[in-house]
Amino acid sequence: MSDRALPAEARPLEPDKSVGELVGELSKDMGDLMSMHIDLAKAELKHDIQEAGKTAGIFGAGAFAGYMTVVLLSFSLAWLLDEWLPTWAGFLIVTAVWAIVAAVLFLTGKRKVDETDFAPTQTVETIKEDVEWAKHQRN
Repeated sequence: MSDRALPAEARPLEPDKSVGELVGELSKDMGDLMSMHIDLAKAELKHDIQEAGKTAGIFGAGAFAGYMTVVLLSFSLAWLLDEWLPTWAGFLIVTAVWAIVAAVLFLTGKRKVDETDFAPTQTVETIKEDVEWAKHQRN
């Protein structure tokens, strides 16, 4: 059967190549494509890990603020026993300030964690596009 009897879209793009050569090129191209997807996933995960590190720092600051609440509460007890304020008022002021700081830092860290998406979304999108492209090439 001659290529001229086939419609243009059914004619081979590279008629001089053997099936083995075409399969070899396809295999190489698929390997290159997978390598690019892996590189993209690495880049996305690196960015997400950096954001997670920053978020961990915020949680650490919140934990430090909680620790300071306990330390300052203890010092307040020792220092304010004989001061002009009643002992309970000194405790209450210092404790309230540090409790607010700890709550703000904790809630900020929680919000950052909730906003972080650890899935490599760009890689997933690109793979879906490649699958669609491959489907259209078969037809």
